Amino acid sequence: MVSLTSITSLQNAVVYAERKVQQDRDQVALDENQLDDSRAVLARDTQELNRTQLERSRAQAAATPPLNTPRLDRAIEQRIPDGTLPKPPTLNTLGQTIGQLINVEA
Repeated sequence: MVSLTSITSLQNAVVYAERKVQQDRDQVALDENQLDDSRAVLARDTQELNRTQLERSRAQAAATPPLNTPRLDRAIEQRIPDGTLPKPPTLNTLGQTIGQLINVEA
């Protein structure tokens, strides 16, 4: 047999469950709104990052002068500045060197 207490109890449980379902729906709607906001912020941040990286790349390219590739055929034709290479030995210098070697061995 069904008593009045059990019917009241069931009605209270149904009301509580309906309230809980509505609260959960509200929470889901709130979470969806926050997720949409977060996605929008992420999209803006991603665009800002891409723009910043592009500007940085352009600034680096503008600041760095392009390197000239060496041309070996022209490098061979270039004159070596005077005083860069050691002077070739003179006859007197060679004689002094040979004389020192003779003095050391004698």
